[in-house]
Amino acid sequence: MFSIFKRDPIKKLTKAYEAKLEQAMHAQRNGDIRSYGSITAEAEAINDQITALKSAKELQQ
Repeated sequence: MFSIFKRDPIKKLTKAYEAKLEQAMHAQRNGDIRSYGSITAEAEAINDQITALKSAKELQQ
């Protein structure tokens, strides 16, 4: 009944993923390749979570 008030975790993770990619881009432009690599790895971990949630959501429907 109150499921319309629940926040969508996929939307939240997508926003975090995009923020990490932007942060990585700025690190790369500043020449900090080590930070770029670690931030990109964090972004890919978030993307894996998004993919897992989407596949679980599809199985429920």
